[in-house]
Amino acid sequence: MDKKIVIIPTYNEKENIEAIIRKVFSLPKEFQVLVIDDGSPDGTAGIVKKLKEEFPERLHLLERSGKQGLGTAYLTGFKWSLENGFDYIFEMDADFSHNPDDLLRLYAACADDGADLSIGSRYCHGVSVVDWPMSRIMMSYYASAYVRFMLGIKVFDTTAGFVCYKRKVLETMDLDAVQMKGYGFQIEMKYTAYKLGFRLQEVPIIFTNRQVGTSKMSSGIFGEAFWGVIKLRFRKITGRS
Repeated sequence: MDKKIVIIPTYNEKENIEAIIRKVFSLPKEFQVLVIDDGSPDGTAGIVKKLKEEFPERLHLLERSGKQGLGTAYLTGFKWSLENGFDYIFEMDADFSHNPDDLLRLYAACADDGADLSIGSRYCHGVSVVDWPMSRIMMSYYASAYVRFMLGIKVFDTTAGFVCYKRKVLETMDLDAVQMKGYGFQIEMKYTAYKLGFRLQEVPIIFTNRQVGTSKMSSGIFGEAFWGVIKLRFRKITGRS
């Protein structure tokens, strides 16, 4: 049986973390969960440690000191997942903006439909976003349009953070060469996979704005993405030899 793991980066997610973990573990297929907590002062890691007593074989925790960025959290999680023999590696937010039930659909796109990287897409069938202000929807939607124009990648939701990777994708990439650490990280990972010849498939989802807790988005990460895409356009993408 293939091994599947969901990486969930956290910073101050005490309101959501137990519920999201229990929901993932309730799915009809077996997923493990790796929480990467960046020193949450609200006690998020403590909640995970308590849950590990109940799920010692399925729940894992890596604690880091302070906020080090979404991209570095995922890169840490990717390397850990490869070292521990996982076949399918997922990215998912802790705040229920991504419906854990859709993990099954992302998995099926890779395991059954032949995709190497599946993307939970808000924009491949129109706009499927609930409870976001229109200004944020427009910024996100047109950011992906800008990426498609600049990079020539045929993905409608390049900034999506709900993703399934086959192991071979992450093994082929030079993870140490990933440069963008914030909002642009998602773009860089998809573009790198695309340039290396992997098959990307979008799976339509409904994205729902968080109901509890505080968003970690900031204007600075959009700037990194804007200039980072220009640099990506002229960067030579190489995999591991």
